[in-house]
Amino acid sequence: MHIVIMGCGRVGAALAHGLEDRGHSVAVIDRDPTAFRRLGSRFSGRRVTGLGFDRDTLTEAGLADAGAFAAVSSGDNSNIIAARVAREIFGVQNVTARIYDPRRAEVYERLGIPTVATVRWTADQMLRRLLPAGAEPLWRDPSGGVQLSEVHISPSWVGHKLSLFQERTGVRVAFLTRMGEAMLPTAKTVIQEGDLVHVMMYSDQVAEVEAACLRGPEDAA
Repeated sequence: MHIVIMGCGRVGAALAHGLEDRGHSVAVIDRDPTAFRRLGSRFSGRRVTGLGFDRDTLTEAGLADAGAFAAVSSGDNSNIIAARVAREIFGVQNVTARIYDPRRAEVYERLGIPTVATVRWTADQMLRRLLPAGAEPLWRDPSGGVQLSEVHISPSWVGHKLSLFQERTGVRVAFLTRMGEAMLPTAKTVIQEGDLVHVMMYSDQVAEVEAACLRGPEDAA
């Protein structure tokens, strides 16, 4: 996958290397050309000087062919504008923005842009938003037989009850993250767009659960 990053500070540089290490092609945008020094000589991706919300700059970075976009500059406004341009103009669905003010994060979530507030930011969290496929283990019991994982689900699950999701996938939903807030679901809870689903499952069933989550409610039956 090709991924575009806006902002080459410490976060952007670390994210760029983390994505390259996973085999993805990366383009990094920054208006200060000296910022690219943080990438070092081993970075093989594109370095694009310009504003991350400028269409020509984004085109030069290859956003039209990108599978994901991350806005991690030092400005909340720049990040959200760039994220919206990536989503609404270039049609990139997998978009995330770094936000310094957590009080504003909920507003941006309602605009359809997943955000990561700096107070709870880690490189692993950002990578999970950009590369959501699969089950990301968050906890395992001492025996290793049971784990808590964040799973990537097919968009076709949106609008269906969690009770159906549990029945078709064989997991137990521990909690949801909705608009940046954790919530304990009930049997009547309906999956909404943007929900992050955290489930308990047996560790030896990970591949089976991942496949069921991606197939959707009809094919998972």
